[in-house]
Amino acid sequence: MKKYIFLILFTLTAIYGTTQVQVNIELKNLINQSFTYYPKVKEINNTISTAQQKLELTKLNNMPEITGNASYAYIQPKITIPLGGTDFQFAPVNSINASVNAQYALFDFGRLKANIEKSKDELQTATHNLANVKSQLAYQVSTIYYNLVYLKKAITIQDSIIQFLTDNKKIVDAKLKNGDALKIDVLNIQAAIDNEQNRKVDIQNTIQKQLNLLAYTSGTNFENGTNFDFDLSATSNIDDLISIAQATNMDFVIMKDKIKEALSDVNIAKLSNKPMVGLQAAAGYKNGYVPEVENPRFNYLAGIGITIPIYNGGKTKQQVKLAQNIVKQNELAQETLNNDYKKNIQQALTDIKSNMERIQNTNGQIEEAVYAEKLAASRFLNGTGTNLELTNAGTNVQRAALTRLQYEYQLCLAKIELARLIGYQYW
Repeated sequence: MKKYIFLILFTLTAIYGTTQVQVNIELKNLINQSFTYYPKVKEINNTISTAQQKLELTKLNNMPEITGNASYAYIQPKITIPLGGTDFQFAPVNSINASVNAQYALFDFGRLKANIEKSKDELQTATHNLANVKSQLAYQVSTIYYNLVYLKKAITIQDSIIQFLTDNKKIVDAKLKNGDALKIDVLNIQAAIDNEQNRKVDIQNTIQKQLNLLAYTSGTNFENGTNFDFDLSATSNIDDLISIAQATNMDFVIMKDKIKEALSDVNIAKLSNKPMVGLQAAAGYKNGYVPEVENPRFNYLAGIGITIPIYNGGKTKQQVKLAQNIVKQNELAQETLNNDYKKNIQQALTDIKSNMERIQNTNGQIEEAVYAEKLAASRFLNGTGTNLELTNAGTNVQRAALTRLQYEYQLCLAKIELARLIGYQYW
């Protein structure tokens, strides 16, 4: 058994060791701040406390139960019979009974143990639910963080486009005064500037929404992030990544918990037709003892009893079948989860590969756009090119840079998604 466990750990270490994530300190701090700020985390923390208390309550079922009882009854008519010329009283008129009673389950044939194990399973599930919420929150904060990085970079590119058009407009204004340009050229450039200004406003609006969302999740603001520095180095073998996900992703872990809890329910259902052996004892005072039936006397009892289920209309059998069907349902859900994650991991790998290729391809596009811009500027200054050519060439440079930025952003998000899928805790 020890060799088997060691082999599993060695295999997971070998696979997981091929996966590494580098995250900047600011993002880690934001994620950890969200763990203490976000209300959902506090809510799940409370479910852990509830599960712990339920476990303690279940364990207390092993303790004896002691109760106190007291009663009084006025009984008429008086119970007497003629005996030796007098009326002999057999029962009191004022019936009094006060006692302390104790009960203890001596043998329950595994019922208590099975219920304790189920409570432990529920506590473990609550703990895993907390880890799952933290994982989802880390993914959300990371996505918002790099959304803001992208938008800040996009604003910079947008400013460069506006600056280029503004500078170009100054040249055209001068040419218009000299009679070398038309009024329509100035109006076209101004229209282009207005369009780019509107795009900048849209980006700024999106930035503010993302900042609001970041404050909602972490209670803090975005500060210094400027690069897509989420670096994930992972194997591209889909089977290895699925194995990692099955071991560390909380969706898989919680599914295993559900199956374990369902198996506990099967065990508990099977035990419901087992007998119960219990001890009982009582001590106190009551009257009714002849010949002085009205006088209370000390009394006690001790004994052992057994309860044996004989027939309940097949309820136990049906409960077992129901519990077994729930186990099967959870196992089928686990297969569905495996299939979904295999698809999603493969898609994330495809996104990473394709975006890396796109980034590489944009290098040539940017070089070509820069060369075209220089050529258009030279032609325009020499009077052989048009303002429209120069404007298009200049904006194409920024558009190519924006395209590259989008691919870098999509690559970063794909890496974050893959880290989420395989359950890597990078915070």
